[in-house]
Parts: sequence; structure tokens; C-alpha cells
Amino acid sequence: MKPAAYRGGGHLNLVIKIAVLVSGGGTNLQAIIDEVEDGNILGSIDLVVSEREDAFAMERAKKHGIEVIYIGKKNFPDMMERNNKLLELLLKKDIDLVVLAGYMSILGKQLIKAFENRIINVHPSLIPSFCGKGFYGDKVHEAVLDYGSKISGATVHFVDEGTDTGAIILQEAVEVLQSDTVETLGKRVLEVEHRLLPRAIKLFSENRLMIEGRRVMINIEGQRG
Repeated sequence: MKPAAYRGGGHLNLVIKIAVLVSGGGTNLQAIIDEVEDGNILGSIDLVVSEREDAFAMERAKKHGIEVIYIGKKNFPDMMERNNKLLELLLKKDIDLVVLAGYMSILGKQLIKAFENRIINVHPSLIPSFCGKGFYGDKVHEAVLDYGSKISGATVHFVDEGTDTGAIILQEAVEVLQSDTVETLGKRVLEVEHRLLPRAIKLFSENRLMIEGRRVMINIEGQRG
């Protein structure tokens, strides 16, 4: 068993450096910013990268003095070149943790390998249900309702080379009501995301996440390595 933040036997900085990758409105980004500013996360958001130049998440970051960079299809049309630029930037900034907060682009294998067990994502369902290729955003909630599921929820997981296949860190269920629409269900799931994602980052920043195979164990004592 090894710490999720394992870096060749080294230790985390006292304050981890976080990069948040975004695509849209940035409500999950805001939840992270709030927890960092409240002192609940032992880290700083050193960079926000958006795949869309009009994403409102960029405005949220700028309002809090966070460096924002656009790396998308317009300025980097080739996917490999885009991923290479992103990897170069993350390494240059000496980022400890990469957080996907509604980020819709595909990460390259080289980047995933370079940041093994140091990339986390939040997904709007209880993985392994309603996840994988084609399941994103409102499409997830629509599928949940169409299937007649009685519960849904949110999952925070590590990112590997598959789609929503990385080891699960945290999950929380949300009851599906008979009156639910895609919008109402999505709103309640998003509220859970806003709690789970910062909590997972907090656990990572405290070096409390240990990986054993596919299982992520949480060190209750909270001792840092």
C-alpha cells in the first residue's frame, strides 16, 4: 500500500500546489476556492486551465487572483499538441495535484502517467453505474431517469487511462424522486459534488489517501508522510 500522493519516495510540500481544469461555469471550482480560502485545504490553487475561452470559470478564478490559461481547440487544434502544452505547463508550475472540475477534454497517456495518482475527477453518478464513454453532464441524469433508478449520486475518483475507471475516493448517494426532472436531479447531485470534491482534495493535501490495488483507503489519523 502506498500514499496516493507518492512521488518516488518523496514528501509533499507543506502546502500542495493545485491546478484545476475547467470547461464551463466553474461551480465546482468555486467550491474548491472557498475551501482553500477558508483554510480547510492545505494547498493553493496555482493555476486554472480552461478548454473554452468563454468559460465563466475563468472569471471566477481571475476574481480570486488565480492565474488562468486557455488551452483549447482554437489555439491548439491538434490534440497531441494540446496535451503536450498542458503537461509542459503543469510540470513548469510544479503542480502536485490536478483536479478535473467539469473538464471535457481527453487527457493524453503521457500526462496521466506523469501525474499517476495525482489527478482526480468528479462524476455525477455512482460509478460504476452510468459512467464511461458518452456519460457526461445532463446525459448522465437523463440516463438515470430513463432507467428508473431509485438512487444516483456523485463520485470522486482518481483518473487513469480509461473513462471513469480510476480508483474511487469518495461517493455519496442522492435519492431519485418520482417528480424529478433532469434539471432537479442534476441540481441535487451538483450540491453533493460541491461537498465531495473539496473533501477529496483536503484528504489528498493531508496525505491521508492510500491506494491498495483498486481500493483507496483513508487514513483516519491523518498523519502526513
